[in-house]
Amino acid sequence: MDHIVSRAHVEAFYKAYAARDADKVAPFLHDDIEWTINGPVDYLPFCGTHRGKKNVVDLIRTRVPAVLRVVGFVADAMLIDGDRTAILSRQSSRRTSDDQAISYRVANFMRFQDGQVIENLSLIDSFDAVEQVLGQQLVSPGRIRAGNGEFVVV
Repeated sequence: MDHIVSRAHVEAFYKAYAARDADKVAPFLHDDIEWTINGPVDYLPFCGTHRGKKNVVDLIRTRVPAVLRVVGFVADAMLIDGDRTAILSRQSSRRTSDDQAISYRVANFMRFQDGQVIENLSLIDSFDAVEQVLGQQLVSPGRIRAGNGEFVVV
């Protein structure tokens, strides 16, 4: 651990990030940042690993908005331990193609260095998000019906 990040600093970052204003987010990003969004690239092309501040700013400014326009980002839980943070949130978006509402959970695990985010791992509920982006349920051999609910066997 080479830096202790304050809760106020993390909250300031998330306020800028929730606004999806790349110019406000940029000062919080380390030049050597590695930003990973876990998800199916075939359906959510902004997923994958993005390296370098310029690429992450482009991700926020261009690549995500090409698929989804983020309209809400609410942190439900935030943990900070030294230079690391974990945040569980709900993201609300509109599908760019037709303005359809989409909402799913996101967990972010970040490491700060010198007050800037140098690592981010975003885990999204990609199954739910992809179904909403496609506008249909995915067919899965692991999906079974039981009673009134639906379960996915992993």
